[in-house]
Amino acid sequence: MPEIIQKIAVIGGGSWATAIIKILTDNIVPKEIFWWMRNDTAINHIQKFGHNPNYLSAIEIRVPPENISSDIKKVISHADTILLNVPAAFLKQSLSGISADDLKGKKIISAIKGIVPDENLIIGEFMNQKFGIPLKDVLVISGPCHAEEVSLEKLSYLTIASQDQAAACCFARMLNTRYLKTNISDDIYGTEYAAVLKNIYAVASGICHGVGYGDNFQSVLISNAIREIERFVDVVHPITRDIKESAYLGDLLVTAYSQYSRNRTFGNMIGKGFTVKSAQLEMNMIAEGYYAANSIHQINKIYKVNMPICRAVYAIIYEKNSPVIEMKLLAEQLS
Repeated sequence: MPEIIQKIAVIGGGSWATAIIKILTDNIVPKEIFWWMRNDTAINHIQKFGHNPNYLSAIEIRVPPENISSDIKKVISHADTILLNVPAAFLKQSLSGISADDLKGKKIISAIKGIVPDENLIIGEFMNQKFGIPLKDVLVISGPCHAEEVSLEKLSYLTIASQDQAAACCFARMLNTRYLKTNISDDIYGTEYAAVLKNIYAVASGICHGVGYGDNFQSVLISNAIREIERFVDVVHPITRDIKESAYLGDLLVTAYSQYSRNRTFGNMIGKGFTVKSAQLEMNMIAEGYYAANSIHQINKIYKVNMPICRAVYAIIYEKNSPVIEMKLLAEQLS
């Protein structure tokens, strides 16, 4: 099959963006890679020493130094495919100097497992509505894959979702390495919403741990969480899907249980009595579940899906209800 993607621009300088740069440069499929990050100091360090000083610093960066820039318009102009990998809360700010014309004819890949907060839109919808990107030109990366394990080359799996299956196959081949396996899907809505929701459930998992619940309750919580995901995505985008696939259940499990999960860490701190602000300052990283809890709460006012776990997380972090009381009330609703 001929290559659909020849030049790809990665937008973002965090741990997942750094891991994706590693994956792309480890793959033998030829392509040219460009990289945008906001921090000029980090760029200068990478250009000089070949390592990201702030995230996954052990990874050797093999992108040509001249292809790394803080000029997002310049980076985007060089590529036919744009891979978005900044926190959802900062996506609008990152793209503030970009127009629809700058993105015309380009494919958009979302590696953002979050939702644009003040728009309450998943990334594909946001790019479609704000920049006129046809949904057929949107690809979504999903699945259980922590950047820290990618950096250690521990076997991981990703799903590439797109309405354009040829493009999904092409990009999946660009990610295939000896430590990363890929499959494809046509469920861009389900995989994106599942990726948003699992962050909320990881926050819930952390809160439960923080207030003293054990593994027995955690297993009940997560088995109910996957049913909440299924109910929600089946209402929002009713197509045939297997919720037990790794893009849905696998991603939920790793985010809810992993030591690397920033959403679980955030929830654990809330459960132990930290305020939202103090937990965010202590972590110094974005927990997408914080923003997602409010966005999903607002969206679900339209769909009215029964989502007691999401409701409990919203009540704790936005209504400032007691984590102990909310988890006790939630426990009475689970089965």
